[in-house]
Amino acid sequence: MLSGARGRLASALRGTSAARSAVACRCLHASGSRPLADRSNKTEEPPRAFDPALLEFLVCPLSKKPLRYEASTNELINEELGIAYPVIDGIPNMIPQAARMTHQSKKQEEVEQR
Repeated sequence: MLSGARGRLASALRGTSAARSAVACRCLHASGSRPLADRSNKTEEPPRAFDPALLEFLVCPLSKKPLRYEASTNELINEELGIAYPVIDGIPNMIPQAARMTHQSKKQEEVEQR
């Protein structure tokens, strides 16, 4: 089955450079990638902001408690556990390994002040 598809792709690629380019563009479009020429013409878009309305539905994946959005650090905070999840381009990264500890830094500051 794969050998037949591979053969059809190979024969399509043996055509003219215009046909080769068209096949490559279709393959890239189907895979979700864009050619480098398209990327260079893309204007830089500002990062998307987090929608606070999502807080109604989002909970901490570890404790299942509500989260608080901190705009200054662009993070979702779980006060109870002392962890903060980053928000990247308006999308919360709720993977526990991506979270950072917040209470630990406060405890270290208290120890250093003594």
